[in-house]
Amino acid sequence: MKLDPENILKVRALTKSVQLEDKTLELLQPLDLTVNVGDTLAIVGSSGSGKTTLLSLLAGLDLPSSGEVYLKSNALHQFNEEQRSQVRANHVGFIFQQFLLINSLTALENVMLPAELANLSDAQQRGKDLLAQVGLSERADHYPSQLSGGEQQRVAIARAFISQPDILFADEPTGNLDTKTGQHIADLLFELNQKQGTTLVLVTHDHKLASRCQRQVEMDSGVLTEKVIKHQASEDITTVEKVG
Repeated sequence: MKLDPENILKVRALTKSVQLEDKTLELLQPLDLTVNVGDTLAIVGSSGSGKTTLLSLLAGLDLPSSGEVYLKSNALHQFNEEQRSQVRANHVGFIFQQFLLINSLTALENVMLPAELANLSDAQQRGKDLLAQVGLSERADHYPSQLSGGEQQRVAIARAFISQPDILFADEPTGNLDTKTGQHIADLLFELNQKQGTTLVLVTHDHKLASRCQRQVEMDSGVLTEKVIKHQASEDITTVEKVG
């Protein structure tokens, strides 16, 4: 399927289920979702609601039980792992709740890694520039064990942006941080996202963080609904309608 030029991500009738002994557990009910280039989208919901499952399918980390997932017109639901991995390498950045830094690499080496894997000749300079943007130039030669949680997440953010991804998936990026540090990390995330014009899909249980996105969708027992913010007079009225 050829996507509208404004669409970077489109899913149709997407479902996910797993077989548990003699019964089937429905993790995602059939859902449709379209994300346009440059959108910032928050997926909110309680633990076990299906939001991380949805993120994994959108990013091609897992395959749906049925339905279609298109990322930059790539039919991820039809691709094998090698093909999906190539799409991710070309178009996708990730930030996780667990920082997932390599302990044997310095901060700069961690940031540079995706660019080196992509054979970018200016990987080191890009890495230095991004560490400067997240305020860690003086920590470039430090290892993860020598960094605080907030500093490690700043390294992870710099790493996610080094290849200038078309779309960034962030799974609870402030979940392991205290409130003040989490606020700073969120500021950096949205600042870099705006600078690079990246599409952002964010999973969070933090409604304050979600409110910074242009759109919010909510997962509840595998069902997706979209929160539509309408402005009437001087008051904000929030309504909820089912997606698709």
